[in-house]
Amino acid sequence: MKTDTTILPFRQSESIADPLTELAREGARRMLSEALKAEADAFVASFADEQLEDGRQRIVRHGFGPERKIQTGIGALDVQRPKVRDRMDALDPAEKIRFTSNILPKWARRSVSLDALPAHTGH
Repeated sequence: MKTDTTILPFRQSESIADPLTELAREGARRMLSEALKAEADAFVASFADEQLEDGRQRIVRHGFGPERKIQTGIGALDVQRPKVRDRMDALDPAEKIRFTSNILPKWARRSVSLDALPAHTGH
């Protein structure tokens, strides 16, 4: 009977054995992060002339939302969506200026290109 056994670990779905894929994924994560920041900054800049009575800017950047995974064609990317705040105390919520990212809406959990792929039928 043979006593030496070679055990090969199963590759986990979230782990990557390919350094090139990991590099591509990290680059995509950074590019997405920078694009989201630029989008929020452009939104804030578009309201630069809006000021409160005390002279402060009405619309300001306000940190980031919680980190979440977005499924993309190269795998899951961890991203944080920048938040924007309207400092004005409006009695009517409809008067509040709200930022909605065109790149990454609040509800998005996967890229639109993944939704366009045909469903796998198992045949």
